[in-house]
Amino acid sequence: MRYEIDSPLLISLVPAVVQAEDSLARLDERAARASVADGFGERRHFFDAVGALWVAGELVHVEDLVLHDAHMDTRAPSHELTIAHAVLRLRRRLWYAPPDWALSPSGLAILASGVEGEGSGATKFAEPVAWQAEEDVHDDVLSAELAEIDAILERSQRLLDSHHNAAAAAPAEQRDQTQEKRIDDPLGLFDDEEWDEAARLRAWRKTIAIADALPATLGAAVIFEAWERIEPLRRQHWLGGLLVSSYLRSRGKVTSHLFAFYAGLKMVRHEKRRARDRLTRLQAFLEAMVESAAAGLKEMDRLVLARTQMEIRFRDRRSNSSLPQLADFVLSRPMVSSAMVARELRVTSRGALNLLNDIGIREITGRGRYRAWGII
Repeated sequence: MRYEIDSPLLISLVPAVVQAEDSLARLDERAARASVADGFGERRHFFDAVGALWVAGELVHVEDLVLHDAHMDTRAPSHELTIAHAVLRLRRRLWYAPPDWALSPSGLAILASGVEGEGSGATKFAEPVAWQAEEDVHDDVLSAELAEIDAILERSQRLLDSHHNAAAAAPAEQRDQTQEKRIDDPLGLFDDEEWDEAARLRAWRKTIAIADALPATLGAAVIFEAWERIEPLRRQHWLGGLLVSSYLRSRGKVTSHLFAFYAGLKMVRHEKRRARDRLTRLQAFLEAMVESAAAGLKEMDRLVLARTQMEIRFRDRRSNSSLPQLADFVLSRPMVSSAMVARELRVTSRGALNLLNDIGIREITGRGRYRAWGII
């Protein structure tokens, strides 16, 4: 399939391109100058990860994702929640990597493999932390069963990594022969002989040269439309939206944060983003950028107002007060619990509750257990 942009199609896309370019420029300029830029960027990671699963037809609550990221799950994580957390970690890694790393051949190969290298920005967020419950006691039997499940998952991951490393280390001719017939994989559990991901990735990368000759937003829409049609990765199909965000950053269109493309795409009707007409699909992807930018501006207004109100409360406090740190932490998460605050600020649970009451943010649960606070 050819992804050239002819004149009639380009003329039809001009209004949508102009609107998308203006919206993303406004968002980037506002985020670059805002005092809540760091918290805004971190919050967009969560909303975009949830949006990626929404577009795929799965529902993941952002509250569950926040608790899972803090290793404080209230229940056993589902498969969808695990995928959403992988999207979250990958977005952090892309943000701390150079802007053009994700679309480079080496970066794309690492992202497609699903193996996180050392020294990535996501590593420091993914370190295991001991689970601390506020008023619960671990059941020994349940802990033993969970440990057994973790051991099984670890063995399975080592098996997958061994197959991947062996395939990556083999020469090109040997990989071609392995692709034709895998002796150690008779059931086809690791590779599908009829689905050549390497060839599909090479075909998709050819569209980047076409996108570079177009405006940044239209080029991002083109590479995402090509990703949807070619489907290079079957198990990481959500990677396409993250590459769109990296592409906009590499083109200098959104540099203040990693753009949340999926957060806007989930607001577009399924009939438009899955339409048979290519013009309708490209318009839908441009509309998703506009929707995400509009939602980002509204959220930034809420964060700025919330920070102003919190600053009034700790303006006359002592210099070593923990309230400014709490304000930064609250602004960087869609919601926080007392246990998260206690661990972040290194205070007791009672002290965390006192700080949350002093800073004056809204409680969003209204429950005695698993209480949470956030900016709505």
